[in-house]
Amino acid sequence: MALVGLVRVSTDKQNVDRQHDALGPICVKVFEEKVSGKLAVAERPGLSAALEYLRDGDMLCVQEVDRLGRDTLTGLMTLAELFQRNIAVKVLEGVGAGEHTEMNLLLELALVLASERRRDIVKKTKNGLEAARARGRVGGRRPVMTEPLVVQAVALRNKGYSLKQIQPHLRIGEGKNKGKNPSIGAISQALRDHDAAKGVAE
Repeated sequence: MALVGLVRVSTDKQNVDRQHDALGPICVKVFEEKVSGKLAVAERPGLSAALEYLRDGDMLCVQEVDRLGRDTLTGLMTLAELFQRNIAVKVLEGVGAGEHTEMNLLLELALVLASERRRDIVKKTKNGLEAARARGRVGGRRPVMTEPLVVQAVALRNKGYSLKQIQPHLRIGEGKNKGKNPSIGAISQALRDHDAAKGVAE
């Protein structure tokens, strides 16, 4: 029986080291993907590659159960496909930790809790952003990087621009710094916040 690992994060900016540190020492091979866990199995390259590699009687290992699917339905469908192929699942941490060869209440509960946790994070993030907009402030001060500037910065980054190359293209539209370029730090933070919000939503 081979123990094969699956590492998943939603965006390129999220760190996979913790998952690799947990799976690497115990798995004969580890597959990685940077896609939303809401996608179907066929649309997930890492999971699809792992399924091609796994053989009858092997075991797929994940750090936590939500690496299999970001919501309850997707997770259940992934597990069903694995069990139908006689592939067991090993979860290292959290609710559902242990080895599983068939669907059980503990796994279902773990997927439900993971889905609820994600919805709670999304809700809190949305409420926080709405409250900040209502006050006209973010983090106790007026935002330098407004939404149009963030969109512009993301577009330039996607073209391969560095932060220093992005900076001259951006102009602050209001406030005492109107017409000036935002700082490198402000651009960097805005891009990190954008990536984090995108990762939660996925």
